[in-house]
Amino acid sequence: MTLENRRLLRDAFGTFMTGVTVVTTLDGAGAPIGFTANSFSSVSLDPPLLLVSIAKTSSNYARFVETEHFAINVLAEGQKDVSNTFAKPSEDRFSSVQWQSGPHGSPIISGVSAWFDCSLHQVVDAGDHAILIGRVEAFDASGQSGLGYYRGSYFTPAQAGAALASGPAVVVSALIEQDGCVLLQDDGRGGLTLPTARVGAKGATAALQALIETAGVQAVPGFIYSVYEDVAAGQQHIAFLCPSTGGTPAKGGFVELVPNGFDDVTDPAMRIMLERLAEEARVGDYGIYFGNQNTGRVAPVAPKIEGKLR
Repeated sequence: MTLENRRLLRDAFGTFMTGVTVVTTLDGAGAPIGFTANSFSSVSLDPPLLLVSIAKTSSNYARFVETEHFAINVLAEGQKDVSNTFAKPSEDRFSSVQWQSGPHGSPIISGVSAWFDCSLHQVVDAGDHAILIGRVEAFDASGQSGLGYYRGSYFTPAQAGAALASGPAVVVSALIEQDGCVLLQDDGRGGLTLPTARVGAKGATAALQALIETAGVQAVPGFIYSVYEDVAAGQQHIAFLCPSTGGTPAKGGFVELVPNGFDDVTDPAMRIMLERLAEEARVGDYGIYFGNQNTGRVAPVAPKIEGKLR
């Protein structure tokens, strides 16, 4: 596979939203080691099995495929710094985090959403990775929301959801993205707009789902991309990034996400948001906007990191 196709495949894999974990064990001298991974999945309840993959190029590869025990730490949404620490090369990744030994000896990081202390059940060779299948020997869940990962960036659903306003003045928009394009519709004033609806009694989630259904394309609700007050219109505006996998729009059409490509969008705040999306999609580094229709701040969802996230 060419380098370009590998990058495209990685981007395609990245459209699947996942959680973020830190996988841990002890080295031959009994010191803790670990790495960040989002290639984690439950496998079986009876027996209780899970899996995670590790690259054969990882400095930790030899130890993890030979270990008797390892742990999966599912990071809470406030633990982006922990993810970054274990995704980058470091002499001692554990020096900056609090941890303790789990029931079977593997390091358990404090404050995680959940942890699973496992015995190594099987190692499966899988191309440039190996799949570690673990048998769950002990576990716990704290009830905290987990840290998410999508298209090369973190997202924090509970924290973003806290920014949602309630009441009749809330408006939602669907940024339906497909193959580098975004769906725009006639705004009834001679210009273009995103699929947009006022939130009713059923809430923002129901309003967003209705927008997707009436758009006529296959799309799923994604993370919150922008939250801003339109003071002039007396509205709280929430825009969701919604990846689409196909379909022909019932009305409107897809417009390429390129800078300065949205002159026909009549709402200035929406036009600025689309121009930001075009630039962030180009570099694969997303942020969430908080503010009003004129000024605000963009909170980076995640810095670019060199690790096991993809």
